[in-house]
Amino acid sequence: MTPAEPGSGTTSPEDQVAADPAPAEAPAKPEGASDTATKPATADAPGGKSDVKTDAPKTAGPQDPNAEPGYADGFHFGSYGRVIAGGDAAGRPGRDGDIVARGSRLDESNYAELELRREDYWKNSGAYTRIVATTAFANPIFHYNGKFAATLAVRNLYLEVRNAGLRGLSFWAGSRMYRGDDIYLLDFWPLDNLNTIGGGTGYTFKKGTELKFHAGLNQPTDPFYRQTILRPPAYNQFGAAEVAILDRQKMVSSLKLSHTWPVGATGGVKGILYGELHYVPPGQREVEAKVYESLPKDLGWVAGGQLSLFTGQRSTYLNLTARYASGLAAYGELNAPRQLAPDRTTRGARELLITLSGNWEKGPAGILLGSYYRMFRNASPSLDWDDLNEGIVIVRPTVWFAKIAGVSLEASYQAQQRGVLVEKEPGLFAPAFAQLGRFGLIPFVTPGGPGAFQRPHIRLIYLLTVRDAAARTFYPVDDVFARRTIDHFIGVGAEWWFGSTSYFR
Repeated sequence: MTPAEPGSGTTSPEDQVAADPAPAEAPAKPEGASDTATKPATADAPGGKSDVKTDAPKTAGPQDPNAEPGYADGFHFGSYGRVIAGGDAAGRPGRDGDIVARGSRLDESNYAELELRREDYWKNSGAYTRIVATTAFANPIFHYNGKFAATLAVRNLYLEVRNAGLRGLSFWAGSRMYRGDDIYLLDFWPLDNLNTIGGGTGYTFKKGTELKFHAGLNQPTDPFYRQTILRPPAYNQFGAAEVAILDRQKMVSSLKLSHTWPVGATGGVKGILYGELHYVPPGQREVEAKVYESLPKDLGWVAGGQLSLFTGQRSTYLNLTARYASGLAAYGELNAPRQLAPDRTTRGARELLITLSGNWEKGPAGILLGSYYRMFRNASPSLDWDDLNEGIVIVRPTVWFAKIAGVSLEASYQAQQRGVLVEKEPGLFAPAFAQLGRFGLIPFVTPGGPGAFQRPHIRLIYLLTVRDAAARTFYPVDDVFARRTIDHFIGVGAEWWFGSTSYFR
């Protein structure tokens, strides 16, 4: 889920950052629909000023912890979190056993987000404002290693204004997890998942159409973007000064057009057209003492779309997405290219991603689905380890009982082909192709009752992993995964989400 999405283990060196760990977006409601539909709540003006409406009707706020948080008066708290304690049958710590970039989230590491926000309705302009600050925590945890050390990140720090002079118009600026629908079982956002510092605007039309634009900056920690060299200080002062020889930022922009067609009383069809543009300016870097190399400007783009069908009942939906990235954009917004074209650009790099996901529920039973096919080629003309084709199909049937508990089964098939040749038979060479199967049993307690996206959960986890001989060769010598055909993962965990602007259900 992003540094690299914490807990999203992968063996693929070019994996996109993910960001972010959370449940799947309920497609039964168009993005942003409820933000403008909620009646304004009473809010006290900052500093006791009278420019905040004081006679607006009060709203009680969401009673269902899985409901979208509406605009309301004052301060609010939300959170996403997962904590797991587990290991293999030999007593080793738990570890992600997937061979594809995005696999089962059941053995992901600990991760939590704490969100604090301020929401107000302003009488003089009729606008809503939302200030969001989200802090994320990943391993290590004190009670595991006894050290006061943790991995911290600021995932959101932005201000959003809605209905600013025109109903349906919105603006935001700051640092934001900026994304749409995800695949819960695989913990990733296949169409749009951006993490930048910048801003954006959007407009929601009256008949189910929404247009969003965003532009932002980032600078991944990599010599492709920044190089520092030690130089003597001015006027022969003592010591050395760090000078940025190469110091260039990456600019990322996105455009998203979505429309929802109602079907029946509660269902509908949602279509999305999506695009990105990535750009980095030219620069130079030092290859040896006082010898410099020019780096040309570089760019890339993304084009994609999504088709969603939903019933509006019990989170039943089906999402199909397709996404193609070229050049710089093929590496994701927070990654740097490993292999370049002869002209020292990412020209020729490309990624194709096709996904299918969904959920169906009826009575005491339901089934979640997640799947994708991914093709990635780096900018190097020849095939190498980073070039790959991969895919996964994962299903999780669930039965709920007694309004307090349930049990899920989970099964996945994964396959990955790398751009390196291995000798299958004497004189016969073919790309390395690995396969893996995983099977899980998950009994759980769910105080909120039935529902695939109902939380909180306390669960027991058992995962059986079966990898073929080729999959074992993907790991270094002496790695236990290189020696084992079968692995067991046994653990206990908790997962929750409530009141969050990033993860609402």
